[in-house]
Amino acid sequence: MNLLPKTKEEFSQKEYWDAFFKKRGNKAFEWYGEYPELSKYLHKYVKVQDEVLIVGCGNSTLGRDLYDVGCRNITNIDISNVVIRQMLSQNDKERPGLKYLQMDALNTTFTDDQFSVIIDKGTLDALMPDDSPETIERIDTYFCEIQRILKTAGRYICISLLQEHILEKCLNYFPANNWMFRAVRCFESEAKAVENGESPMPTFMVVCTKFKKLPMKVLEINLGSQDKMQKCETIEDLTEHIASAQKAAFVCSSLKKSNIGGDNEISMEIFDQSNQTQPRYTIYIVETAPEKANASYAAFIVPEGRESEWLFSTKAGRSNLVKASNNTRLSIVTMHRGQKYESLEAVKQELADIVCNLAPANLSTRKIPFLTLGSDLGKRTVIYEGTSYFTGDYVIEDVEHEDGQKYRRLFFLSSQLVIQSEAKLKTIRARNGKRKTIVDLASLTCPHHIYMNIPAYMVANDKKDAKIAILGLGGGAQCSFMHKLLPQADITGVDIDSEMLKIATQWFDFKPDDKLKAKIQDGLEYIMELAKADEQIDALLLDVDSKNTTIGMSCPPKEFLSTEILGAIAKITGKTGIFVANLVIRDSNIRPGVLASLKTHFSKIISYKLTEDLNEVCICTNMDVSAKDFIANLSKASESLNSFFKRNHVSDDVDIVEYVKSLKINS
Repeated sequence: MNLLPKTKEEFSQKEYWDAFFKKRGNKAFEWYGEYPELSKYLHKYVKVQDEVLIVGCGNSTLGRDLYDVGCRNITNIDISNVVIRQMLSQNDKERPGLKYLQMDALNTTFTDDQFSVIIDKGTLDALMPDDSPETIERIDTYFCEIQRILKTAGRYICISLLQEHILEKCLNYFPANNWMFRAVRCFESEAKAVENGESPMPTFMVVCTKFKKLPMKVLEINLGSQDKMQKCETIEDLTEHIASAQKAAFVCSSLKKSNIGGDNEISMEIFDQSNQTQPRYTIYIVETAPEKANASYAAFIVPEGRESEWLFSTKAGRSNLVKASNNTRLSIVTMHRGQKYESLEAVKQELADIVCNLAPANLSTRKIPFLTLGSDLGKRTVIYEGTSYFTGDYVIEDVEHEDGQKYRRLFFLSSQLVIQSEAKLKTIRARNGKRKTIVDLASLTCPHHIYMNIPAYMVANDKKDAKIAILGLGGGAQCSFMHKLLPQADITGVDIDSEMLKIATQWFDFKPDDKLKAKIQDGLEYIMELAKADEQIDALLLDVDSKNTTIGMSCPPKEFLSTEILGAIAKITGKTGIFVANLVIRDSNIRPGVLASLKTHFSKIISYKLTEDLNEVCICTNMDVSAKDFIANLSKASESLNSFFKRNHVSDDVDIVEYVKSLKINS
C-alpha cells in the first residue's frame, strides 16, 4: 500500500490527509522520530505546567506520550476530521483532558497569548512544499497565527528537515520579529531510522522563543551529539552550517546504497561543535575493486604529523593504502594541527559513529575495525611559528614515526598538506657527553632532490671549482646535501624570501661558508644578471613553487619558462652545463607546451618521472654528446651517489636499473 504523496503539493491538501489516515487506520504515523528519540530535546523546552498546543497532530502518539509523563494541558489540532475522531476514540477514556480538535492551524479559534509552547512535528514541512508566492503567503499566515496565540517567552518548537527554502523562510521571519532562534540536530531519530532499515535525512528541532524586543539577533545551533550550543554571528553562518550537515548526511546515505564510483574517492571535513571554523578531522572514503579475500570496510587513522606524506596526502597514495589494507572500502582519517587529541582510544571513540555512517550497506556489524601505524597517535611537535611576507604564516614541526625516526618539516599554512622542506634528524653524542639532535645533512627525504642531484654530480664531480646554483633555498636541505656531496664546488642557493634563509640557518642547520652561499634575490633577476655578465655555470637547478594554485602547473612558476629566461639559462649553461628543472604538472595538457618551450633552447631533454608523486625531473642541455652516452654518464653518477649514501650510513639509494630504464628522451 502506497501511503506517500504522489506529488509534493499534496502535503498541504486536506483531501490528501483524510485519504491518508483512512488508509493508515489506527497505526501511528510518526514524522521525524517518535517520543523516545525526541524526548531528550523536548523536555529542555516543555515543562509539565506548560499550556501546550500540538499543530497538525495526525495520529502521532506525541500528545499522549507527553500526557503520560505529566503534561496535562495539551491540545492537539489537525485539519483532518477523520484522524481527530480516531485519536479521540483511542484516548478519551484513558487520558481525560487530552484534547483533540479539528482545526486549521492557519485559522485557529484560540485566544491571544493562550499557549506557552506550540509543537510542530512535520507540519511546517507539509505546509511548505515549495517557495511559490502562494505558499509563502500561506506560511506568513501560519507564522502570524503562531505569534498571536503564543505567550511572550513562549516557545515554538518545530521538528523539520529544514530544506533550504524552509530554513530561509524561518530565518527571515522569526529573528526579524524579535524571536530567539535555535536549531538542534536530533541524532537519535536518525539513528532509529537506520535501525529500521530506512535512509535517514538530518532531522532538526527548531526552537523559536518569542520576545517583545531583543537588543540583537540571537542565533544558535547545536549540530553535534553533545549538549553544546554555538552562537552564530550571521544568518548566513547558520545557514552554511546546516547546509554542510545536510550535504554530509546525503553523502553518508548515498554510501549506504551504492559504491562511490567515478574517481573512487570522496572526502569530508569534520568539525568540533565548539569550533566550526577549523576542521578537526578530514576523512577520505576510498574504494578499490572488490575481491573475495578482502574485508568490506575499515577505518584508518593517520598518525598525527604524517598526513602530508605521499601515502596519505595524494590520491594515488590513498589508493595504494586501501589495497594494502585488504579492504574494499577504507575511511582514511587525518588529524589537523592546532587541535588536541587525548589518545588513540579517545579518537576511535570520537569517530565511532561517523565511520559507521560511512560504511557500506552490506556491513554485518556496527563494530568497525580501526587500523593505524604503530600503537599511538604519533607525535607532532611545533618548534616554531612565523610569518613570511611572500608566503604568509608558516610552521616548523618535528614529527616522529613509529620506528622512532624523527623528521623536521616546514609547512606554509596556505597549503598545509604540502611539505615545503624536510630533513631527517639524528641523535649524536656531543663533546660534553650529552646527546643532542641535529639535521642529517647527508640524507635527502624528498625523492625528487636525489634525482636532481644525479645530473649535477655528473657535470661537477671532476671539476675543481664547479659552479652550481639552486633556485629555491627553502630549508636549505638540497644545498647542504650538495655541499657535503661536492665539497669542492661553489654552491649558491637563491631565494626571493629572506625568511627562508632565517629558517634554513636556525632550524635546518644550513651553514654558509666560502663554498656554500645564500643569495636573497628574485631568481629571474639572478638568471638575467648571470647572462648579462656572460658568466658560465655548470648546473642550474630550478625547484621553485608557484604561488598561483589555480593553474595546472604548480612548479615552476610559468615566468621561468618564458623565452627570455630560457634563452638566458641556455646562455649561462653553454655547451658544457645543464639545466635541471623540477616540474609538477597537474594538468597533462600543459606538458607538451612546456616541452616545446624547452626544446626551443636545448638540444637534449631527458626526463625522469617519479612513480609516487607528480614530480618530473627534467634535464636540459646543449652538450655535444649522444643521448646514449649522456644516460650512461647519469648511470655512473647514480653509482657514485649510492656509494656516498653507503659511506654516510644513509639508507637512501637509487635503483639504477629502474632509473635508467625510466629515463625518457624528449628531444
